[in-house]
Amino acid sequence: MKKFFIVMPAYNEADNIEETISQWYPISEEITTNGCECRLVIANDGSKDDTYARMCQLQVDKPLLIPLTKQNSGHGASVLFLYNYAIENGADYIFQTDSDGQTNPDEFWQMWEHKEQFDIQIGTRSGRQDGFSRVVVTKALRLIVWLIFGVWVKDANTPFRLMKASRLKHILSYIPSDFFLANVAVSAIAVKKNERVAWYPITFRPRQGGVNSINMKRIVKIGWKAIGDFMKINQKLKTK
Repeated sequence: MKKFFIVMPAYNEADNIEETISQWYPISEEITTNGCECRLVIANDGSKDDTYARMCQLQVDKPLLIPLTKQNSGHGASVLFLYNYAIENGADYIFQTDSDGQTNPDEFWQMWEHKEQFDIQIGTRSGRQDGFSRVVVTKALRLIVWLIFGVWVKDANTPFRLMKASRLKHILSYIPSDFFLANVAVSAIAVKKNERVAWYPITFRPRQGGVNSINMKRIVKIGWKAIGDFMKINQKLKTK
């Protein structure tokens, strides 16, 4: 039986986590019912609120839910932690999204229908509703990826992606385990290595609750450091 993992990082998402699980858990049930073992895995990234406790409470009635907890390491490192967890536990397919309620579960099925045709499927956020500054960051990342990797990536950092685990495992071999912009690196490497990549327009709603932990000042600091890291990854792509 094929194995499929839906993975999400969570940091201080006590206001969102119950609603997020209620939206995504039925997908786990439906896929499992139709012959593919599915788990919804959420990693609590050292939250200061009761995110993890709430997940554990919900697990009592939701056996396909796997709550994990870890020391705080940031979004990118948490995503990489989840990818490696899924691969180590025999995943054939991995879908990643965030736990803040900004993505629409109904749009997942367009990717699931094409899981055999493509290696990496990524959403592109059109008409996004999370602020002008985030749109600017997305465009800046697209330019940085083009300048360093020489590839044009439509939306490099979208937290809405379905991937074949075997291809993702290969891509992860180029990425440091603590890399903050993990999904940007995955997207850039996938295109650079000529993986079978597909793009799908998706909606991207405002946060459904809580406060975003990343402000503009921190985004600039992370982006500046990432340029050097991207250059190292690109050099590794050339020599490996």
